[in-house]
Amino acid sequence: MKRIGAIVAMLWLGGAAAFTTATLSAQSVSVAGLGIQFESMDRPYYPVLRIGQDYTLKAGETAREVFVVFGDVTIEGRVNRDVVVILGTARLGGAAVIDRSLVVVGGNVQAIEGAQIHEDLFVAGGGLDAPAGFGPSGQYVAVGSSALGTRLRAIVPWLTNGLLLGRPIVPDLPWVWTIAFVFFLINLLLNVVVDTPVRASAAALRATPLSAFLTGLLVLLLFGPVCMLLAVSVVGIAVLPFLVCAMLIAVVIGKVAFARWLGMTVVHQDEPENRLQSFRSFLLGSAIICVAYMIPVLGFVTWGLAGVFGLGASTLAFSSAYRRENPKQPRKVKGATPPPAAPPESSAPSEPSVAYAVPVSYLSSADVPPTAAEPLYAAVVAPPVPEPALASELVMLPRAAFVDRLAGFALDVILIAITVQVLAIHREEGRVFFLLALAYHLTFWTMKGTTLGGIICQLRLVRVDGRALTFPDALVRGLTGIFSLAVFGLGFLWILRDPERQAWHDRVAGTYVVKVPRTWPV
Repeated sequence: MKRIGAIVAMLWLGGAAAFTTATLSAQSVSVAGLGIQFESMDRPYYPVLRIGQDYTLKAGETAREVFVVFGDVTIEGRVNRDVVVILGTARLGGAAVIDRSLVVVGGNVQAIEGAQIHEDLFVAGGGLDAPAGFGPSGQYVAVGSSALGTRLRAIVPWLTNGLLLGRPIVPDLPWVWTIAFVFFLINLLLNVVVDTPVRASAAALRATPLSAFLTGLLVLLLFGPVCMLLAVSVVGIAVLPFLVCAMLIAVVIGKVAFARWLGMTVVHQDEPENRLQSFRSFLLGSAIICVAYMIPVLGFVTWGLAGVFGLGASTLAFSSAYRRENPKQPRKVKGATPPPAAPPESSAPSEPSVAYAVPVSYLSSADVPPTAAEPLYAAVVAPPVPEPALASELVMLPRAAFVDRLAGFALDVILIAITVQVLAIHREEGRVFFLLALAYHLTFWTMKGTTLGGIICQLRLVRVDGRALTFPDALVRGLTGIFSLAVFGLGFLWILRDPERQAWHDRVAGTYVVKVPRTWPV
């Protein structure tokens, strides 16, 4: 039984690749269509690997071991080691001898009386068709039935002609068209029933396709870490199902909107709220996607782009709807203190008087009218003290150039690298460097609005609304900055073409990087 467990682990953990490498020393290699064959003609002791091809070992012949994927195996001779069949049928003749184990995944085993298996027999997703006296010398484990094995065998043509060629739809397979038609009906129903969110997502794609694409990539990037954080917090486990459902709904609605967007791109839709025109755009876009799905390589590229664009468009539409329902409260402007109310006028006529500036020392008690309501004294007003510069003033400063930001980033990287070396951290140095860099930037952005490299290069961070950065703002900017750096630095290079000199993470976090004067307080 341990032998079977080792073989199954080899299958799912890359044993096939190791086996292929081992057999590359063979003297004969042939590739025919999608079928791949490796074998050595050094009989009677050679290994066999077939992918997408059938294999037959004739009576009197000997093989060291046999590994077949997407094909059937017929054994009439002797195999000195194991026989492994993935999504195929293993047929054992009367003179067949397997010195070790037989493993069949996604297929059936057909044996004739006289066939021998000296160790274990493992059948997953299939069944055994053999005479009553047949049985392995070791253990026999079966998971599934013969009907299940037959059904699993039906997907082999899709795997070889669809998955390996990079296309979801194989035109020659009727059951693939059945599944495609079911998905089309579901999307058509969503296009009619949930017209408002689909229309909003399509409008987002039409207005800002690049932002929708980048937003979709960002959501995919953050989905895994957010789920992990929720799971670790224990309390957030209850939120995970709702988050996954929201993600699926966003992808499905986004793909419907993507089809409608493609249709309205080909044939202009004059009235976005017209149901008939929206239906026409959806049908036209679905037809274009279906044709693309049948083309090798382009099929999976279209499938991936539809998911990313759709997810980004759904996210943007949801964000816009949320802002409409929950608008930001207007900021209170601190104005000048209103002047005190004037005292009520006396009904008795009075002569016009002229105010004179008389020093207090020149006044005597006789000069003060007995009916004076307020004492006469000199009010001493202190000169205004200049307040420290507010973060709102940073918005008015010029945006930092790409070279300045690159210099500040390089200084920060050098500083962090020196710190790692000083701490003498040699184990998992790359991970420690990454965590230290993230903590360094989050701390300085939150406390100072810049880093040490930014202070040297006279750079400051400020929100687009003029407020100083908070820790959530810094966290969002730091995580999205990882994505900007991961895509070959394209997120940073975006500064060169952006009118506000914002990188991708600046746009997501809503921040500016400005150049301050040398006299600016640290």
